[in-house]
Amino acid sequence: MSPKLQFSAIFWCLTGIVAAYGQECGRPPLVENRIVGGMDSADGAWPWQVDVQTFTAGHICGGSIITENWVLSAAHCFPNPSDTGSHIIYAGRFQQNGINLHESMHRVSRVVIPSGYIEPHSGKDLALVQLSSPVTWSDHVRPVCLPASGTLFPGGMPCYVTGWGHIRDGVPLQGVGTLQQVQVPIISQSSCWEMYRTDPTEQVDILYDMICAGYQEGSKDSCQGDSGGPLVCQMVNGTWVQAGVVSFGLGCARPNKPGVYTRLTSYSTFISNTIPDIQLYGRATQNWCGRAAVLVSCLFSLLTLLQR
Repeated sequence: MSPKLQFSAIFWCLTGIVAAYGQECGRPPLVENRIVGGMDSADGAWPWQVDVQTFTAGHICGGSIITENWVLSAAHCFPNPSDTGSHIIYAGRFQQNGINLHESMHRVSRVVIPSGYIEPHSGKDLALVQLSSPVTWSDHVRPVCLPASGTLFPGGMPCYVTGWGHIRDGVPLQGVGTLQQVQVPIISQSSCWEMYRTDPTEQVDILYDMICAGYQEGSKDSCQGDSGGPLVCQMVNGTWVQAGVVSFGLGCARPNKPGVYTRLTSYSTFISNTIPDIQLYGRATQNWCGRAAVLVSCLFSLLTLLQR
């Protein structure tokens, strides 16, 4: 084989290795690191965050990029899933009223929600949103990792929620509308259930597919307009994994009323069945074996070519 053909074979083989690895999730390249009680985030800190808008209402919800063609959000953000023409998804957005140099706009081709969804308090508040055009990966546009069913998010684990929602009940985000972030700890299922039972007039059932985060005394929380956005937690290896989707609360940042999120470990099968090629965090061993096989096969072929 000629040197030119050998070089071509090497190039395409190495390209295949890179493709086999795909875009690494949960790793913001720019930051290693208002929501009620939160603060401005840094540009590029949460590259999976998207802005969900409609032509008539503007910003309505948040969401997260999970593959180049799919976004994760809440079912209640899409009250008519078959009406895909009314929504717009903005990726790479940092400020609602500022200049976003890394932004791209995408229409929606399909919305998939769990069978039996009625309203957030009844659970199943999850939406998989397929984009009409793929996002382009960059330092400001990256996917978040989604958990396999066995991934644990124990009570007390510090996590972050992000969004452009209200900064207090009835008070929208002001000024240029910079993406907000707030750190909130995971609250155990039993503790969250007990908190919501302290007021007999406002009792809420915390179902198996819900996860809570916040503070018993309130003060920090997600709010209206943050729905559909990600609750993400940094694992021991530094990877950010999404634990929940902003679903509902009683008011914003009220004592004994922490934010309630859709628990993603309850929907790993639903997500995998809808998006078969998605890689879930916690199944890395199986994924690595497949990629290693591609690497070994490719290197063996290269050595064979070079020996000719």
